[in-house]
Amino acid sequence: MKFLCLPGAYGSAKNFSVQLGPFAEHMEKRGLATFTYAQGEHEVDPPAGWEHYFGSRPLYRFLDASERDAFEALRRVRQLPRGLTPEATLRLFEDKTSSVTESFKKQFRTALDRIRQVIDEDPEIDAILGYSEGAMLAASILYEEHQNWVKDQFGIFFSGTPPLAMEPDGSLVAKLADECTSAIDIPTFHVFGSNDPLMYSAVALYNVCNQDTATLWDHGLGHLVPRDAETVSELGGILQAVMLKADKGLIAGTDTPITDFTDFSSESGISDRSDK
Repeated sequence: MKFLCLPGAYGSAKNFSVQLGPFAEHMEKRGLATFTYAQGEHEVDPPAGWEHYFGSRPLYRFLDASERDAFEALRRVRQLPRGLTPEATLRLFEDKTSSVTESFKKQFRTALDRIRQVIDEDPEIDAILGYSEGAMLAASILYEEHQNWVKDQFGIFFSGTPPLAMEPDGSLVAKLADECTSAIDIPTFHVFGSNDPLMYSAVALYNVCNQDTATLWDHGLGHLVPRDAETVSELGGILQAVMLKADKGLIAGTDTPITDFTDFSSESGISDRSDK
């Protein structure tokens, strides 16, 4: 498979190739995949105090959020009540339809069209990988494919977010499992960390994918792409088994969406290394 890789906010194709480097190299050595990279078109400055965190400049986003507080979600999530479903948690963060500007909708459509163009121009691309903001765009691309066409055959999401979609009434909404049938039918692999304060978002993305072809794996860390040799090796081994099963149509997930994400035990059917 050849994956198109989409970085998170304040990333770039160059920096993401470094960030994903240990994983990509491991997968290539296993003969499982090759990787190519894209980036957003909005050049941005990193948040104050994080000037050296995101790597060398220039930095980009797929969606311009310069008027928003980059860390608002992190501050709010610490005050949320426990026991909410991932979907209920996300709704507490949803913007009202009136606050989603026409400019933002246009940016979203443009970002999807640019990613779609990259995919269409390279006949070897048959899979997609995204991290954080890039994972949301990747999921949105796969949702549109589910509705209209199919080229990509596999999706990998690191610290993902459910897809956004334009509704017939012009609203831009997140597709959530308790409001719609599975939005993404192809095999998907969801990598998240149980120490990520935004883990509810990754689980909500997993929930809205076809549960027969989705796999969720907890690396036990935070909102990041794992780079240490042990985690990368374990991740590669699990992915190899999942991808081989996907090729044969034998993949099976946990069968039902996850409604309580406060305890990721081995009994949940989720691949987990958080206690290692």
